[in-house]
Amino acid sequence: MVKRISVYIDGANFYYGLKTINQRYSDIFFDFERFVKKIVGENKLVTIYYYNAPLKENFNKYVYWNQMKFFARLRKIPKCKVVLCKRQKRVDGDDKEYYIIKGDDIHLSLDMLKDACKNKYDKAILISGDGDFTQLVNYVKKENKEVEIYAFKNLTSVDLINKANKHFWIDKKMVNKFFWRKN
Repeated sequence: MVKRISVYIDGANFYYGLKTINQRYSDIFFDFERFVKKIVGENKLVTIYYYNAPLKENFNKYVYWNQMKFFARLRKIPKCKVVLCKRQKRVDGDDKEYYIIKGDDIHLSLDMLKDACKNKYDKAILISGDGDFTQLVNYVKKENKEVEIYAFKNLTSVDLINKANKHFWIDKKMVNKFFWRKN
């Protein structure tokens, strides 16, 4: 039976997951369109949601503009919605500045739960290993929806994968098939 599937991508979790495989890997060279087509298969894709926060332009202009091109490329994927959140500055104990992403988890959670309650999909694919989503998976399953997790083994909550209907590890062999190649 063909199922209606929506895909929810935690962009920051994906970025850091790639770094656990190889420090040189970056999501800006990853072909999310082909990746999603592969994991959805013959089922009907409803929507792809991608959540992240833009870098600050003064961070590094080259990296910033590559990220802007990456977001533009994502927006061109049919049925893909890019949800950009905020970066908030923090200071550590050594007075060094760093930024955290604010709002991505709540946006993802609300979209997935809202779509489940409105019966927009039969199966949600969550691309994240963030344990903060464990309760979300519980609630979505109470709406009689399946939840599959695609995550990086080193960045995954055991509780999260135990709540999912199925989980798949994103590993080097898998990601290497989906990077853009220079001709």
